[in-house]
Amino acid sequence: MSFAIKAAEILGIPEVQFWTASACSFMGYLQFTELVERGIFPFQNETFLSDGTLDKPIDWIPGMSNIRLRDIPSFIRANNPNDILFDFMGSEAQNCLKAPAIIFNTFHKLEHQVLKAIAAEFPRIYTIGPLHLLATHMPDGPSKSINSSLWKEDANCIEWLNKREPGSVVYVNFGSVTVMSEKHAKEFAWGLANSKYPFLWVVRPDVMMGESVVLPREFMEEIKERGYITSWCPQQQVLSHPAVGLFLTHCGWNSLLEAVTEGVPLICWPFFADQHTNCRYACTTWGTAMEINPDVKRQELEALAKEMMEGDNGQRIRRKALDWKNKAEAAVSCGDPPLPTLIE
Repeated sequence: MSFAIKAAEILGIPEVQFWTASACSFMGYLQFTELVERGIFPFQNETFLSDGTLDKPIDWIPGMSNIRLRDIPSFIRANNPNDILFDFMGSEAQNCLKAPAIIFNTFHKLEHQVLKAIAAEFPRIYTIGPLHLLATHMPDGPSKSINSSLWKEDANCIEWLNKREPGSVVYVNFGSVTVMSEKHAKEFAWGLANSKYPFLWVVRPDVMMGESVVLPREFMEEIKERGYITSWCPQQQVLSHPAVGLFLTHCGWNSLLEAVTEGVPLICWPFFADQHTNCRYACTTWGTAMEINPDVKRQELEALAKEMMEGDNGQRIRRKALDWKNKAEAAVSCGDPPLPTLIE
């Protein structure tokens, strides 16, 4: 939090800002003020969510290409420059530029263009990620303190995965805060069932808007031999398991980085904040993902899962994901222990 900059200055303590999300989202948040100054935001037409306004390309953000308004962090969708999250996140990004230095949980090759653009204005930035992978390279072994899980983990799912064929399982987890309607939950459920792939689905007790999760009995009967549903799991262990062939995700930065380091391709269903920016980069710049319609339909999910698991496009994406896995490993393999990289 940027208030620490002034506090550290008063106390005479060295201080750096740690931006825990992606560098591309940081650049997106930096544009909130620019969107207002250019007269783009707030949107003039209240139908902006559905009339194509959000599909307008943006070609003036340094270091970011192939970006649309819908790929900017989602707080612009409140359409209110006084919205607390629009104001807070935009201000936090700007305030980071007042710090002596900024560190990012990323690696240079993954976000090199946007990192270079940030460094052109603020040269004292460092990449130290992927942090969870860096932990495995520590001299004393993995650090448990880096585990970011907010829920009690079900370790039994690993035993279930041990019985599955390599690359056969679709893993589904929308993170610790994403919520969905009952309608969408059912579409996801039947899309997974109809794909006929074994799947591991994390369904938090609070994932349904305003109510507890009750999946249809006929769905449970259909998937009892090939579906595993749990309230939470040790995600890094799951993604590193050889049985996992695909990850259906909300595109939170921790989840995306964990998938990158394990070479797992993605189907993206971003929900809010930086997830839309991360999704766009995964689908276009990094080539490791395909995005599903926000108003998900079971037929689309079934078709996407089959394409990603067996189709030609899915095989191309899989190769790209493995390439990024190798680059992530290389990023934390220099030095003993690995050192942060200064972007120049």
